[in-house]
Amino acid sequence: MTQSSNAIHAMTTAGLDLIQQALSIFDSDLRLVVANRRMQEIFNLPDALVTPGADFETVIRYLAERGEYGEIDDIDDYVAARLEQARTFAPHYMERTRANGRVISVEGNPLPSGGWVTVYTDITQIKRQEALLRARSEELSDQVLAYAEELSGANRELAATNAALEQAKARANEAEARIRLTTEMMPAHIARVDLDLRYTYSNRQLSWVMPGRRKDILGMTMTEALGESFPKVLPSVQRALSGESAVIEFTDAPTSRRIRAAFTPDFSTGQISGVNILSLDVTEETQARATLQQTKKREMAAQLTSGLAHDFSNLLTIILGMQGKLARMSLPADAGDLISATINAANRGGRLLDKIAGITAGRELRLHAVDMDAFTKDLITLARSTLPDGVYLKVETELPHTPLMLDSGLLQDAALNLVLNARDACGTKGQITLRLRTIGDTWLELSVGDTGPGFSETALKHALDPFFTTKGGEGSGLGLPMVYDMTKTAGGTMTLGNTSQGARVTIRLPLRAAPLSVPPALVLLVEDSDDIRATVRDMLTSQSHSVIEATSVDEALALARDLPDIAYVVSDISLTGEGTGLDLRAALSATNHPAKIVLMTSLPETHPHHAAARASGIVLHKPFEARDLAAALGSEVTA
Repeated sequence: MTQSSNAIHAMTTAGLDLIQQALSIFDSDLRLVVANRRMQEIFNLPDALVTPGADFETVIRYLAERGEYGEIDDIDDYVAARLEQARTFAPHYMERTRANGRVISVEGNPLPSGGWVTVYTDITQIKRQEALLRARSEELSDQVLAYAEELSGANRELAATNAALEQAKARANEAEARIRLTTEMMPAHIARVDLDLRYTYSNRQLSWVMPGRRKDILGMTMTEALGESFPKVLPSVQRALSGESAVIEFTDAPTSRRIRAAFTPDFSTGQISGVNILSLDVTEETQARATLQQTKKREMAAQLTSGLAHDFSNLLTIILGMQGKLARMSLPADAGDLISATINAANRGGRLLDKIAGITAGRELRLHAVDMDAFTKDLITLARSTLPDGVYLKVETELPHTPLMLDSGLLQDAALNLVLNARDACGTKGQITLRLRTIGDTWLELSVGDTGPGFSETALKHALDPFFTTKGGEGSGLGLPMVYDMTKTAGGTMTLGNTSQGARVTIRLPLRAAPLSVPPALVLLVEDSDDIRATVRDMLTSQSHSVIEATSVDEALALARDLPDIAYVVSDISLTGEGTGLDLRAALSATNHPAKIVLMTSLPETHPHHAAARASGIVLHKPFEARDLAAALGSEVTA
């Protein structure tokens, strides 16, 4: 016990010694916690039995043997019965006459943490007054006398009951506080509304699920709290009020967050008195689900088209070969034009196959930190180079100045595809508007609008269908489907529409802030190629890291044992000698080395080593740039 706790214990004991009742507290192990001086005086207990830690059984046996509880036939049975009562302690009040003729009241209550407290009050004087009152019964009616005695006993029982109720109330308040703390810690909005759709309960997480909303909405209506999103949930709320549970997903317009909400009827009063509500932010889950669905669609398309594309490529190769032979033969003059047309058609078929392969072959999303200012500048340069003199490109940007995690190649390809479509719609004269902005903290939005004729009703319905085109023989019908595929692969959305001036296509990609650059640290670089090792070393030193080098797993482990300050390990998967980068990572993990592990490889994604590395950590696919390496070091993956 510390000096502070000793002082508190001493003050508590001194305070208890001042009260006139005897008091004892035993814990759940039936050991004495505290007994005041009056307790020792009333029962004439030795010091050992009023010292904290004294055993309850010993105290009871001592009192029983001294006749405190009257004549007892079998003391062992009596003590055993008292121990059983103590283990199942219940609130009680009783009065008994002691062996010395004194009368005491005994009031006991359990403690929330286990154990109990008992208060003994000497009521001998009160009992004598009651006896005196009875002796003067000739002056009072028997009914009044009995009533006075009953009232006196009832008052004492009432006092004991009130104490028990206060204790129960305290326990209920404690339980309610724990429940509220739990609901406040949950990453979800938990609430209840009454029949008037007014909040009668709410934790403070609405602003976490729907940024920008108020935290304290108790007493507000759903219309006031949810604003323009209220009409989206109203049908589900009405279903719950009719007795049917409902679960919906909707997009919160102000924040573009995807929300899943569950509405359950409240039958706590025996009939519907309101609706219980649970709301979650499932934006990232939705984005991941969209990516997975698009990947599965593409895998199915690849299975269906791969065999056909292979056979078609063989046929085109034969056609081109035969046409080449015909071109070298002596044929009529007009045959040359036919041969050229056939060759051009076959080449166009080959390009069409390449586009089909681009959709079905699959592409891994490669996120890295992207400087949006530099990205926008490069995109403008590329886009303007494709436009005729009569078509003007207008650029509007509302982007953060901090890097974002993006597949810059994917986004650039998608943007250029949309600009080329807009160029074709404008013809020789018009304006294309390219706009880049963020939507809350959820989306990066890129939209391309033009002053052309806009989408027809048929185009709005079928523009994303492969091979649908409004350009006749000049179009493949794969431009917008390719952009759609890339967008869905990244977990984004794509919408087509018309404005008062022409068409507009908008894509949204998940907004992810790039990790902050890591502070300079000691890096172990494991690479058996001298040239690659030198290149990666330059990348690391340019970021102010200190670098030590190894060429094999054994050498790397020896350095890791001798240098516990190594913060990062950057290793190729394929190494000379025994072991791979996967083995190195496993060995460091087994020794609980604190270094973060980043693996490099030029192996194809289908290779077992590449797949295993990607499944359990960060993998850099060669070739990569310094920014990709910096982003990998900033990840949370460790050994």
